[in-house]
Amino acid sequence: MRRRHIDDDSSDLELTPMIDVVFILLIFFIVTTSFVRETGIEINRPSATTAQTKAKANILIAIKPDGDIWIDKHQVDIRAVRATVQRLAAKSPQSSVVILSDSEAKTGILVRVMDQIRMAGIQNISIAASTDSR
Repeated sequence: MRRRHIDDDSSDLELTPMIDVVFILLIFFIVTTSFVRETGIEINRPSATTAQTKAKANILIAIKPDGDIWIDKHQVDIRAVRATVQRLAAKSPQSSVVILSDSEAKTGILVRVMDQIRMAGIQNISIAASTDSR
């Protein structure tokens, strides 16, 4: 009798389907991840008893105590706020703006920033405040 030499290749693990599954899971997690938008600076927000949580804002603008204006981690001059907001609003037509003004910032700067935002065509403007726990 002749013995046949049988190669046991069937015990090899096929990696291609496993790599496909891992790749699909990676795509799923990337697509479903929500990204937190930040202004790039620390703001000491004023507190208010009637402060409400806003669900979502497309554009965040921060005003520092010294009057510096920050949008998307870049310092912006007051004269460039309108153009910057228009550029950012072009990406999503239903844009809303949240202004994070420091409690020590001057009201005049805040009003000028709000005016520039309205001239950019956005009427949905909110001012951020922390909730007052009294």
